[in-house]
Amino acid sequence: MAEMRDSMVQQWADWLGDRMSSARSVPRCTVERELRLLIDVMTEMVGPMRRDVKKVWYVACEHYGRVAMTRGLAAGEVVEEMQFLRELLIRNLSPVLAAMRARQGMATMLRLNRVLDKGIADAVAGYTDALVATLFAQNGVPATETELDPSEIDKQLETIEADLTATTGKANKGPHRVVTAPPEIDLR
Repeated sequence: MAEMRDSMVQQWADWLGDRMSSARSVPRCTVERELRLLIDVMTEMVGPMRRDVKKVWYVACEHYGRVAMTRGLAAGEVVEEMQFLRELLIRNLSPVLAAMRARQGMATMLRLNRVLDKGIADAVAGYTDALVATLFAQNGVPATETELDPSEIDKQLETIEADLTATTGKANKGPHRVVTAPPEIDLR
């Protein structure tokens, strides 16, 4: 999964199309960074560190929902964007899962789907929290400025990436983390 990360991010970004640049305050590179982070965390969620990384996954998904609200998406679009990840995983991992013993492949696929379902719920919760915060930021009066500062989004992403690194013990490689595939899903 880790070896396919960059191509999966590119596919995911292509599927998102115009949504990637719908908000001028959130540049395309930031959205792509967030997609990379979600795939990095998902990679860890199917490996031996899954219990340790669970909190990072929920925080990353909630953050994705908050940023999606800033990008001007509807709640249903947040769900749809996360469903794209499910489709990417099915398409890209099906040969690997088919090569596994039936029980192991099914368990891995069920785990991926369960993790994604919870992630989607957290993304929608993050979206809703951000929406409510903008509507009631000033004692019930809608806030005039609803966009997050791009540097603040980057700081938040750095914090989540640092949490992932601290949890897994894997060092950052380059501007965005590169995670090695867990032993259960060796793609070579």
